[in-house]
Amino acid sequence: MYQAEKTRYQTMQYSRCGKSGLLLPAVSLGFWHNFGDNASYENMKRLCFTAFDSGITHFDLANNYGPEPGSAERNLGRILREELHSYRDELIISTKAGYDMWEGPYGNWGSRKYLLASLDQSLRRMELDYVDIFYHHRMDPETPLEETMSALSQAVVSGKALYVGLSNYNGETLEKAAAILRELHCPFIINQNRYSIFDQTIEHNGLKETAGKLGKGIIAFSPLAQGLLTDRYLHGIPADSRIRTDGRFLKEASLTGERLSQIRALNQLAKDRDQTLAEMALGWVLRDGAVTSVLIGASKPAQILDNIKALKNTDFSEEELARIDAITAA
Repeated sequence: MYQAEKTRYQTMQYSRCGKSGLLLPAVSLGFWHNFGDNASYENMKRLCFTAFDSGITHFDLANNYGPEPGSAERNLGRILREELHSYRDELIISTKAGYDMWEGPYGNWGSRKYLLASLDQSLRRMELDYVDIFYHHRMDPETPLEETMSALSQAVVSGKALYVGLSNYNGETLEKAAAILRELHCPFIINQNRYSIFDQTIEHNGLKETAGKLGKGIIAFSPLAQGLLTDRYLHGIPADSRIRTDGRFLKEASLTGERLSQIRALNQLAKDRDQTLAEMALGWVLRDGAVTSVLIGASKPAQILDNIKALKNTDFSEEELARIDAITAA
């Protein structure tokens, strides 16, 4: 039976999620990749053990993570039952609903029917009584925002979620949603959005500014741009890379000459800072305190340990920030 490292809380940094009472680790483990039925269960366990032993208390999932959809939740449920059940109160488990999950008109988007049914299914797969955070996974242009927010509130009232979050929302819709949730006295605490040196959308669509104004946390997914913000592709495409093994999200066409030139320039800047490119990229996301946590994906335990090293230096000079802006604008 797994026994957690006794020193697991000594080096990880924890930040308050907005103005809530919840603390999240600066680095969280995402289950978007490498936890589906096409992955090794033994490796999944090693990833979870390495993360928790390093103070990563937050595991992030969604109903459709796989492949097949639902399999990441089911595999975590097995790990919790077999190995981590005694540590449940030390863990933050989050899941989401919003993307296509089952056939018919009730398995997608943001209706009350879909969200509450999906949460029940997620809890069964993970063998849990509740999740710590339940997210609406994406904005729904058709369903009234009041209905979607009411469903999130019901998840908390029913005891099936402790907090709620919004994912892939822009600043304008976030502000409207937050007002509804405030009226419902629903503990909305966090936004999950894509954010990296290569994707700074939340700085332009109002999300980052609005989250700060409202006192809500931000957790960033794809902070390494699906692996582009590493030195992995500087000398060709490795056979075991995501491009070769799973082309759903990162494609070879993404590695243009212009992009590779940017990666090389950023890699040199990271070396000048005595960091790897991945460490610098994660540090950049965390640089100003606006982001509560970065979500990392990992296929090997060593990658988790490497990514945590980013916390040793998240400070950037004005000159370094200007160099990054110049490189990405090129």
